[in-house]
Amino acid sequence: MKVTIVGHWGGYPGPDGATSCYLVEKDDFTLVIDMGSGALGKLQTYKHVLDIDAVILSHYHHDHVADIGVFQYARLVHSYLRGVENILPIYGHIEDKSSFNSLTHDFTSGVAYDPTKELTIGPFQIRFLRTKHPVPCFGMRITDGESDFVYTADTAYQEEWINFAQGAHMLLADCNFYAHQDATKAGHMTSEEGAIIAQKAHVNDLILSHLPQYGDQEQLVKEASEHFSGMIHLAHEGFIWHP
Repeated sequence: MKVTIVGHWGGYPGPDGATSCYLVEKDDFTLVIDMGSGALGKLQTYKHVLDIDAVILSHYHHDHVADIGVFQYARLVHSYLRGVENILPIYGHIEDKSSFNSLTHDFTSGVAYDPTKELTIGPFQIRFLRTKHPVPCFGMRITDGESDFVYTADTAYQEEWINFAQGAHMLLADCNFYAHQDATKAGHMTSEEGAIIAQKAHVNDLILSHLPQYGDQEQLVKEASEHFSGMIHLAHEGFIWHP
C-alpha cells in the first residue's frame, strides 16, 4: 500500500495548495479519498483523471468535495477524447441526499456506502466511524490485508478513536488547531489530541493533516511529540507513506 498526500490544508487551500485529498494505491488500483479545493490540479501531477479507479468521500463540506464537479468535467472531456465510456464510482454517504445525488454525472456514478458495514473497493477493505463534526462525517480504517491506516477525516476528539485505530500502521489525523486552542466546537482536533489517540492506540506513524494556515506548523509536531513516542510527520504535498 502507498499513500500520497495531495492536499493537506483545512478549510481553504494555502497559496498554490489544496485542501483534503489523498491517493491510496495498491496493485495498479488507485483510490482517492476526498477531493477538496485545488485538489484536481494537484492530482493530475500524480495520475491521469482516467487512471483513477474510485473516489470515496468522508463528508460534503467544501474543503473535502469542492473539486468533485470539475473532476467530473475532466472525466467527461477525456472520456470523449479517448473514446471510452468507463463510469467512475464515487462513494459517499446518503445522510445528505442532495450532495450524494450530485456525485452522479455523465461519467461518474454515486455509490452509497453503509457506514455500519465493511466496504470493499478494489484491493481495499474499509470500515467506518462516525465523527464528531457539524455535519454527518465518517472516518475510515483502510486495509489491504497486509497493512492498514486510519483516516480521521474531520472530527473533534472522541474516545472511540482509540479502539478504532488500535494497532494501525498509521494514523492520518485531523490537526486543524494548536494544542492551546479549543477545537471541539469547530468539530476538529488539536495536535495534542491526535497524538494522544496515536499513543493510546499504539499506532506506528502519525501524520498531522488538515492543517491551519496560520502560525508555525512545525510547532504542531513539537506539541504532538509530547504525547506520542512514535514517528510524527507533518503532511505536505507529495509526501508518500509506506508501511
